[in-house]
Amino acid sequence: MDRLSTLLSQFGVRASLFHSGKLCGAATYDGADQRGHIHLLQEGRLSLRGPRGADLLLTQPSLIFLPRPSRHQLIPGEPEGARLLCASMAFDGGAGNPLSASLPDLLVLPLDELPLLADTLRWLFSEAAGGHCGREAVLDRLFELLIILLLRHLLDSRELNTGMMAGLADSRLARSLVRMHEAPRHAWSVAELATESNMSRTAYAEHFRSVIGQTPAEYLLSWRISLAQKRLREGRPIALIADEVGYESPSALARAFRRKTGCSPRDWLKSVVDSGRLVEDGA
Repeated sequence: MDRLSTLLSQFGVRASLFHSGKLCGAATYDGADQRGHIHLLQEGRLSLRGPRGADLLLTQPSLIFLPRPSRHQLIPGEPEGARLLCASMAFDGGAGNPLSASLPDLLVLPLDELPLLADTLRWLFSEAAGGHCGREAVLDRLFELLIILLLRHLLDSRELNTGMMAGLADSRLARSLVRMHEAPRHAWSVAELATESNMSRTAYAEHFRSVIGQTPAEYLLSWRISLAQKRLREGRPIALIADEVGYESPSALARAFRRKTGCSPRDWLKSVVDSGRLVEDGA
């Protein structure tokens, strides 16, 4: 059972390298670019001031992952600086998409605790140190691969306790979640989902809510509306979107959309477009 491919086909990740080499002075990121960040500390000492303001001193090669826009600061701890590779990143569908939203604000992991990522990290560092044609394009793609492997690591290690990623890491819930992701048009009942998980209806509903933080019906609604929002951004007609995500008419989708977001699809899309223009104007 592939727990990630359907998610990534809908909400893929894009990365863009912006720093490779020594960091000799403090670098501050305010989140205004509406992108997340991934920093790789290759050597040296580094102080990280995270989104909550606490300082963390890193003394070994480490991965710093901030999946959503957030203010943070990197401060090299030695006169000769720290060697870093840094990329900005964004999941398709905006910062509120279900994959991004299921991840913690900040992850800091020593590289030697990430054996699944080891080959890709070696390739990244080797490519960064070379001068081959297409270097930056290769590094962008390697960062994207690194993020996918990091998601796989989080599922295999069960490091997350709540939310969608925790549910996908749970052997009793994963299959039913994958089925909802693969077939959002289907009118899933709790009984059907419980059967997919080989659990009683009551036990399934209770366990689902304790891990995911939503009822199965609330989760299915959230998933469908996230897909609808992505398709609205892409310019798809609402009648086609309604059919694709499991509603019998555009008006039925609009009612569900308003129940989830508090506004109509048209008003939501206008606010997204307007906020995007503001970001571009600010840049």
